[in-house]
Amino acid sequence: MKTIAKIKKWGFLGLLGLMSFMGTVSCTDEPDGENFYTFTGEMMSDYLKNRPQFSEFYEIIGRAGLTDLLSTYGEYTCFAPTNEAVEEYLKSRGMSSLADLTDADCDTIARTHLIRNTYNTYEMLDGKSLTNRNLLGRALTPYWHVDEDSIMSVYIEDKAKVMNDLKDDSVENGIMQPVNAVIQKSNKYIDYLLAQNPKISTYYAALQATGVYDDITSIEDYDYKDEREARIKDKTQKYRYRSHVWTEVAWVPDQKILGHTIFVVTDSILSAKYGIAKGDLRALYDKACEIYDAVYPMDVNKPGHSFENLTDSVNPLRRFMQYHVLNKYVASVPDLTPLDYRSVVQTSTKVKTVGVDEDMLNPCDWHMTLLPHTMMKVEKVTVKKYIGPSIAEERYVNRRYDDDFQFEGQWIDPSSDPEYVQDSPNGHYFYVNDILAFSEDVQNTIQNVRIRMDFSTVFPEVIGNSLRYEGTFKDDATDVPDDAATPKNGRNYWFPPGYLDGVSFNYPNCYCVLRRPHSTFDSWQGDEWNLFGDYDFTFRIPPVPFSGDWQLRLGFAAEPTRGVMQVYFDGVPQGIPLDMTKNINDETMYLGDRFKSDLSAYDQMTDEEKAEDQKLLKNLGAYLDGRALFSWPNDGSSMSYFITHVARYRKILCQAYIDATKDHYIRFRVASNGLQGNNNEFMLDYLELVPKSVYGVEGTGDMEDDL
Repeated sequence: MKTIAKIKKWGFLGLLGLMSFMGTVSCTDEPDGENFYTFTGEMMSDYLKNRPQFSEFYEIIGRAGLTDLLSTYGEYTCFAPTNEAVEEYLKSRGMSSLADLTDADCDTIARTHLIRNTYNTYEMLDGKSLTNRNLLGRALTPYWHVDEDSIMSVYIEDKAKVMNDLKDDSVENGIMQPVNAVIQKSNKYIDYLLAQNPKISTYYAALQATGVYDDITSIEDYDYKDEREARIKDKTQKYRYRSHVWTEVAWVPDQKILGHTIFVVTDSILSAKYGIAKGDLRALYDKACEIYDAVYPMDVNKPGHSFENLTDSVNPLRRFMQYHVLNKYVASVPDLTPLDYRSVVQTSTKVKTVGVDEDMLNPCDWHMTLLPHTMMKVEKVTVKKYIGPSIAEERYVNRRYDDDFQFEGQWIDPSSDPEYVQDSPNGHYFYVNDILAFSEDVQNTIQNVRIRMDFSTVFPEVIGNSLRYEGTFKDDATDVPDDAATPKNGRNYWFPPGYLDGVSFNYPNCYCVLRRPHSTFDSWQGDEWNLFGDYDFTFRIPPVPFSGDWQLRLGFAAEPTRGVMQVYFDGVPQGIPLDMTKNINDETMYLGDRFKSDLSAYDQMTDEEKAEDQKLLKNLGAYLDGRALFSWPNDGSSMSYFITHVARYRKILCQAYIDATKDHYIRFRVASNGLQGNNNEFMLDYLELVPKSVYGVEGTGDMEDDL
């Protein structure tokens, strides 16, 4: 495990290296016959066939039955291993020639090296998995290191070097990225990988003893796989729709992986910080009691609380271990917060976050854990004023550092361990520098804040199956109905009943669609969710940290093509229907011409003026959108801040007492007259869960922060 100092050294060298050179389908998704096109330039298959140094990989592609795929329309990245790389791989397996490989071996090798999207090396960020998985559904992660020639180079999975003299070579259907080694991904499951690492033996023993080990062995929903194949046969795997002025196609997801993410603390840290000897579960149990007896005092005297009943649901050690596990597979540390991208504005090489002004707000995401009714906040540290002892650009769990509170949280190590494999088909584990806990401080102070969640983080299956940032969001070619298996700029998805946990709706009268990110959409982080039809849609809201009065808000963009819906909380209707055709400056919103469509004009308002406007809107059940949130045009020249956009605002869905120990549900039911607009189109962008300590501000000049 690298030290923090070493991590920052590599980041600095990576920036210098980048500045010096500035100047996919699923296993069952083959292209339709109508999409075979003839091009005048080289296709990937031609590239491999015409260059002798890739003849062995070309043969592997042929035996895998993928030659036609690489000869057709699409957008792929091919990490093509050289003949020398293939021969070294064969030697490592005790084989003398390609003839020793089975066709199944060839299929695995070929699909491991192909991704359904284009990536040049400039877009590959150190330690961040590529947003699209390979054709086996596995994440590939690039790392930047100084090579033997003192050149900053990309290493896929920290081992296969992208060859600098051949990288970024474009062909008609993608980009070639030749590598000097065959990329290998472990097929061992996450429970096996944890067992092989002696550095984390105490945590592994605790996972077993508490039964949490059994909860992380799930792999894939094979019933969904069968359903998807049936949809392909009867042509119901695609859904055509119109959202605002865009005509699009959505696909059902390729698979439903049931993975997990585990945060582990090494034996050496447990010993150094808490005096817990290797394998001493009793000492770890005592530490868990110290934390969770205060959070769950009603369970202290129950039989299941004792050390002899570690698998009981109220046992402190079981709760301790559950909080270290997310209910989704996350492939790399940067995937725990909103998307990083590399800006090229004014020749800058700075890595930025999609949709968040990092000078004002630390980008963060909230993730549900296996401890019932709990979440953890993962935050990227960017705001200079409040860096404190933390490290800029690094990510921390349950951090709160402001004028009133200074909790640094726990640092997540973004590096890969050179000794032990951390990634598997059904999960990934990360090292953290301290124990994670849903403690009293976390419950009542650190998480006593406005919780803002993009809807792609509300449903864990989206991140867990790499659907959140599909495609090339900076390329906004107009989407049209397209039957290609690999649309040029990425897929939109629709979700059949049962795919999203805690969600129910009246299919086929309702379609639930995730539109892939676009840089020009008036949507936070570029993506958005749409409901179409005579919908009746219910979802389980994310858990709140403590019981009390909470306000639930929906962030969205109004459009004249959208509809009207009625909201329910736990089955009870809430207020008047929400009309998504009305902008924030509509006369019914009362602000009228007081609304500032110019950012400089808004910033020149006094705090008292801003507070008065917020109070007026709040009485009408609305808020301006966040000051730190934005979208941007294709050229990246300027940001479009949502707080000055007439179509962007937040609507209060309900204000209610929420019992933090129970599940709660929001229901959206169509209230439009007939098929209004685009089939009653309803937009879900992001959800806010706001405690009374935040929304209940009173007094002249007092206001909730506008970020």
